[in-house]
Amino acid sequence: MKVLIVEDESLAADRLISLIHEIHPDSEIVASLQSISAVCSWFAKNLQPDLILMDIQLADGLCFEIFDQTYIQSPVIFTTAFNEYALRAFKVNSIDYLLKPIDKEELSNALKKYHSINRFPSNQPIDPTAMHRVMELIQNPYRSRFVIRIGEHIKTIVLDQISYFYSNEKSSFLRTVSGRDFDLNFSLEQLENELNPKKFYRVSRKHLVSLDHISDIIAYSGSRLKLILQGANNEEILVSRNKVSDFKKWLEG
Repeated sequence: MKVLIVEDESLAADRLISLIHEIHPDSEIVASLQSISAVCSWFAKNLQPDLILMDIQLADGLCFEIFDQTYIQSPVIFTTAFNEYALRAFKVNSIDYLLKPIDKEELSNALKKYHSINRFPSNQPIDPTAMHRVMELIQNPYRSRFVIRIGEHIKTIVLDQISYFYSNEKSSFLRTVSGRDFDLNFSLEQLENELNPKKFYRVSRKHLVSLDHISDIIAYSGSRLKLILQGANNEEILVSRNKVSDFKKWLEG
């Protein structure tokens, strides 16, 4: 198996090479390249390798630019430090990926997948359109919708419909602008990491609010602020005293 490594961090590249030799001792590393320009130059002079392990963020840009400039027919396993949510599109496009730091068992499973797919090669180059779609997701990696189960039914709720999130008795819920509540399998801490911080702010231990659906802000006792949000149905939503200053900065963008 002839393998091309595309990785701009020397230590990370050395680790990949070492792991590949441990898992498949008969593998040949044909080159270890660090940039988009180096990869394009290499493909102009060499045959397609059996497999490419490619980091997404290289010294001179995102690796997806390579697919605009060079015909690549080899299967690719991407390696990246980007969060998993942003990379779900890789599964949709049948492209495997590994999150850094690379785990030996995960790399082994990815190589097994390669060998399985390689039994029935498609002889098709990677679609640059798919690469652009993934790049867009990486540049905007935040959650855009929630899938909610209601009995036997599945409902999709986009962020524009959500006024705020709240916790109650160790459970988390979303409240829509129409005033409906839906149970979530996420903590508010998890939601903070998956939502765009320019659009959502954790105003207190219990509430995470949407900027777009704040109808009014009222000075409240104890130097706090009271928020009026669409769909809140007169529920009292307060900005904690220690968050008021940051909240005002957040409002200013």
